[in-house]
Amino acid sequence: MFDARRALTAAKQYHLLQARNRFPGRGSLRAGQLTWVTDVAPTPLSRDYRVRLKYQQGGTPEIYVDDPDLSLLADGDWLPHVYSQVPARLCLYLPGTREWTLADAFDETVLPWAVLWLYYFEDWLTGGMTEWRGGGEHPRARPPRSKPRSAGRR
Repeated sequence: MFDARRALTAAKQYHLLQARNRFPGRGSLRAGQLTWVTDVAPTPLSRDYRVRLKYQQGGTPEIYVDDPDLSLLADGDWLPHVYSQVPARLCLYLPGTREWTLADAFDETVLPWAVLWLYYFEDWLTGGMTEWRGGGEHPRARPPRSKPRSAGRR
């Protein structure tokens, strides 16, 4: 299916973040590189999280949680559903599936998705850190080989 909506430039995304104020914060825009920092809480009883959006025009948005350190909250356990552990770069959608497109505003997609991700992160923490209930696809870790293969055997 073809999406006839026009791609939003980094400048337009920046303007929308400032004008609509759905995620109040501060940011910068330089040479097509957008950065936006905002504080969010998934529920009224949740702690505040400092979330940073990083976007190079024409690329895909990256969402990081800068504070608090999620790995410390998880007592050093491996964080689920992230692209990087420190700083935690959140996995919010499956690239290539058009869940997010260049025509989608950040304050209507990846920023609300980050808040939802944090909701499931808190659920994961309080649930004993055994099961991620936020959905999505996860790469399967390879089990370690018990013995190295011999060079002469096939």
